[in-house]
Amino acid sequence: MKILGLFLITAVAEIVGCYLPYLWLREGKSAWLLIPAALSLAAFAWLLSLHPTAAGRVYAAYGGVYIFVAILWLWGVDGIRPTGWDIVGSLVALTGMAIIMFAPRQIG
Repeated sequence: MKILGLFLITAVAEIVGCYLPYLWLREGKSAWLLIPAALSLAAFAWLLSLHPTAAGRVYAAYGGVYIFVAILWLWGVDGIRPTGWDIVGSLVALTGMAIIMFAPRQIG
């Protein structure tokens, strides 16, 4: 559960770090949004370093959680209700994340 929570926080940091420049570039919002965006992306990079396994495995598994959180963002922030296909796709991605992160491994 701790790993999943860390993945969720990491995904939110990345999405916020990308969403704020989007608001500036596409929606005409203030360029001052770039400051919290940069801080959020720095937090994202730091959070990735806290994961307890090899970087490549973390990045691969993180992608599944990112997809899930992006679909939640679509619904909660963009106000667009996910389709059944969106939900199924994000569940498939989360299943992939679980397989990558929680598969039994030999030590050494």
